[in-house]
Amino acid sequence: MNVKLALAAIFSVAVLSCKSEKKTEKNSNESVVVAQKQPFFKISLAQWSLNEAIRSGEMNPLDFAEKAHEMGFEGVEYVSQLYTPMMETYDNDTIALDSILPKMKAKSTQFDVQNVLIMVDGEGNLAAESESERNQAVEDHKKWVDAAKYLGCHAIRVNLIGAADRDVWKTSAIDGLKKLAEYGATQDIEVVVENHGGYSSDAALVMEVINAIDMENCGTLPDFGNFCLERENGQMWGAPCVKEYDKYKGIEEMMPKALAVSAKTYDFNDAGQETSMDFQRILQTVKDAGYTGFIGVEYEGENHTPEEGILLTKELLLSTAQKLN
Repeated sequence: MNVKLALAAIFSVAVLSCKSEKKTEKNSNESVVVAQKQPFFKISLAQWSLNEAIRSGEMNPLDFAEKAHEMGFEGVEYVSQLYTPMMETYDNDTIALDSILPKMKAKSTQFDVQNVLIMVDGEGNLAAESESERNQAVEDHKKWVDAAKYLGCHAIRVNLIGAADRDVWKTSAIDGLKKLAEYGATQDIEVVVENHGGYSSDAALVMEVINAIDMENCGTLPDFGNFCLERENGQMWGAPCVKEYDKYKGIEEMMPKALAVSAKTYDFNDAGQETSMDFQRILQTVKDAGYTGFIGVEYEGENHTPEEGILLTKELLLSTAQKLN
């Protein structure tokens, strides 16, 4: 199967409803109607899939909702750091968000996409060993809780980065995350933790943190990738992974408290299957956990354009959903 030709076909039916039915000839005199199963989830587009175009200046981040609509998505997931250069042109973050958020909301309304969540980066370490550093990180995250409420999102995604010692990290993570979740609760916003490197990719450890906090609005965002525990030379990003958590075990462990899910993909074969994971096994795990919310498409590969990778991921989600028990 030629991937380029397949992509053209995928794009042409990007907004086709999964409720559609097709007729197949049973014999010369009668036909039988075969109905496709409705997916158990909705599909959103993670803005990080387009990060290269945005960071290079090729794409304005405010055009994200329009791009998602054009590609047939019903929901969008914003990434805070992709608005940082724009925000830095204002005197402070408050003035910046007061100007930018109404434009984002207007775009989502204009192009009829649901604002799902904001992925928050660069606002300090919620699991820092220092209490004062943790508290400052909580304060710096609060503006994104407020932003999520304004946009109509249900959650913000946070990173649990901080202390080097495992036990200290756990204690610190419980403290920092709980304080932020408590503020989130006052705004009816969920706070979700993604497996995103270091101790946060140790799913069992993350679940100890989430269960210790024990708040309805504090949960997880299992990402199909991002289970690297250690990289060469102690690097957090960019270096080869030298120790990885079992992704299948990790997703299964995180799903009971999942309030969002990211379908991370890297590469595809000519049949449109993801080459680094058993996609059907993972999606079955998500379904078995009773999850029915949005699944965000997040393509991070190098062998396809972002648009190609996004559409291949979207089609793989829909086609795999038809095969599940």
